[in-house]
Amino acid sequence: MTAALSLRPAEPRDVADLAILVDLASHGFATWLWYGAVMRGEADTALEQGRARMRMDDEPGAWKDATVAEWNGEIAGVSIGYDLDESVRDIVPAHPVIKPLLDLQVEVIGSRFIDSLGVYRHHRRKGIGQALLAHEVKKARGGRVSLITESHNETALALYVASGFAEKARLPAVPLFEDSKRHEWVLLARNMA
Repeated sequence: MTAALSLRPAEPRDVADLAILVDLASHGFATWLWYGAVMRGEADTALEQGRARMRMDDEPGAWKDATVAEWNGEIAGVSIGYDLDESVRDIVPAHPVIKPLLDLQVEVIGSRFIDSLGVYRHHRRKGIGQALLAHEVKKARGGRVSLITESHNETALALYVASGFAEKARLPAVPLFEDSKRHEWVLLARNMA
């Protein structure tokens, strides 16, 4: 049997996988953010909150902005992208860790912003991430595409640079914990037009 990769728009039934893949893509940053809902008594677990977040119909970065990659019918990865508009300037960061990310997004208003791109570990090295990235670039219809990654994520940086992205800016990340690995957020963009 030949392995088959297919891409499709996400559906509401995919939200549990979307939450897990967003968390994988962010190396746990997403569950750290979602845990706030647990502390406020709004969810029992961070992943429950992530699933609820992915189910939202009217929020950028939820299921309607997601593309699911399937490998032989199994969900293997996801990309989440949307057009970044002026409204990002009005977002008040709920926590200081979010501020550098918003500051970098302001620099690429008007671009198609790839919020998340993640592939399950057992499906990596099959070209799935590359296919999802190419799909997001195609959705930009010749316009600029941007994304943010961690300075120590060498695998992702190599993929993005090989796909025509170049570093535009970087800012120090606010550590989540006292012993957190120090890094910078790196803004990358690909100018198509």
